[in-house]
Amino acid sequence: MKEVKIFARAGQGAITTAAILGEAFFFQEIYAYAFPSFGAARMGAPMNAFLRFDTKPVRLRSQIYNPDYVMVIDSTLIKSERCFLGMKKGGVAMVAIRNDSDIEEAPKGIKLVKIFAEKIALETIGKPFTNTVLLGAFAKISGDVSLESINKAVRGRFASKPEVLEKNIEAIKRGYEAVA
Repeated sequence: MKEVKIFARAGQGAITTAAILGEAFFFQEIYAYAFPSFGAARMGAPMNAFLRFDTKPVRLRSQIYNPDYVMVIDSTLIKSERCFLGMKKGGVAMVAIRNDSDIEEAPKGIKLVKIFAEKIALETIGKPFTNTVLLGAFAKISGDVSLESINKAVRGRFASKPEVLEKNIEAIKRGYEAVA
């Protein structure tokens, strides 16, 4: 089983990100379980979303304490939320950054991937929603889920909003391409 922990502020799409990713795994016949965790329900409050995936049914229902992957939608949370705490050695942290000084390094044994996701989101979506950009990056970095499956899940999510759908598909593609 592999685990993903997503850090964001309420309203930035962390729950949507976990749900889309879970559905993308479902399309590949991989079991997935996505769930949120948040305190005071107010816009802008720090929150987490989680995802477990495996080739066998996922029965574990606790929070994720030792993720294989971390996705940070808002880099201002890195220090206050201790985003890399407990990550498995060899884990990968994907961080949406505005500039290179947002974060310097991840702890030893953790691969850090910085993505100028807000710039990509503004160019493609027209708004600073970086979550779909990070989904594209996740597909390339992890190799666990295909870009096609993520696109299929996004198409289902935004089927009633074709203009929003196509912008997000482009953001996913650009996120995938942004990873070296």
